[in-house]
Amino acid sequence: MKQKEKKHFLGILLAVLSIGLIACQPTIQSNPESTDKMMPGQGVRVRSGSSVSTYAVFLTEIINIGLEKLGYKTEDAKQLSVPILHISVSNGDLDFYTDHWEKLQNKFFRENGGEDKFKRVGIIVDNALQGYQIDKKTADKYKITSLEQLKNPKIAKLFDSDGDGKANLTGCNPGWGCELVIEHHLDVYGLRDTVEHDQGNYEILLANVVARNRQEKPILYYVYTPSWVPIVLEPGKDAIWLEVPFTSLPKEQGEVSEQDTMLDGKNLGIAVDRVRIVANNKFLTANPAAKRLFELIAIPIEDVNAQQKLVQEGESNSKDFRRHAEEWINKNQDKFDGWVEEARKTGTNLSEN
Repeated sequence: MKQKEKKHFLGILLAVLSIGLIACQPTIQSNPESTDKMMPGQGVRVRSGSSVSTYAVFLTEIINIGLEKLGYKTEDAKQLSVPILHISVSNGDLDFYTDHWEKLQNKFFRENGGEDKFKRVGIIVDNALQGYQIDKKTADKYKITSLEQLKNPKIAKLFDSDGDGKANLTGCNPGWGCELVIEHHLDVYGLRDTVEHDQGNYEILLANVVARNRQEKPILYYVYTPSWVPIVLEPGKDAIWLEVPFTSLPKEQGEVSEQDTMLDGKNLGIAVDRVRIVANNKFLTANPAAKRLFELIAIPIEDVNAQQKLVQEGESNSKDFRRHAEEWINKNQDKFDGWVEEARKTGTNLSEN
């Protein structure tokens, strides 16, 4: 075969082999989720924050997993004090803060620019409770049903844990919204002479309360839910809610009626609240998919309490929180996927217009 003909033949052979190889390759299906159109968060880094409460870390992990499904890159959440969180979101140093209590933390919202700077979005946990509890054994023995009874020095002394004759009321972290409420109540209910407010790290303080209860010593404490506390100290079985004589709250919380502070016919003194996401206005405007996700995510308070019990039992590091979030999502996969898909569609539709 002549040299020229050989080259021609080899060229045809290579072409045929190439076509055959291409034909044998698996067909690559287009994945709509891999496109910019279907990943509205692609290229956007999100900075989140939460309070130091462990339930808030769990909620933030669920939110961030949802954001990641939308293509966002999430940074590790910053755990900060409540006042600093509001300042950070208002100034744009953080994009959102997970666990804003609508009534309790209204002061911090208003003082940092309010609606002009950031928005409350969605209701991530509804019917969040707060109030004062004592152990049921002491309540039954001394017929204690109201916080007002602590004006009686003899009753107050039952809860004295440091020997000064005053009741030790286990309170909350300095800087939290509940600090303002407790201090207000000590004044308006005339309890300054017989009750002192113990403050510090709430988780450590409540661990001490549980330890005292196991020693069958009287306990008096402020409590909120979601938390592990009502699982360990179950209301009606291990503890009781104390009533207050009338509703009175710091003026920064706005108009709050007695109906707002009632639970099962008992006035707890603090409004039943809603835990909401607070997000920076510029972030919300630029990220409609994230905004829609924030609007949709809602976690039953019972599920958060159950997760908190795991934390109280020792599952309390960052890997545990991530795993808890993943396990909750797995148990609620259809609901979670629905949130993500609706948020994806919102982000995609608006970006196309």
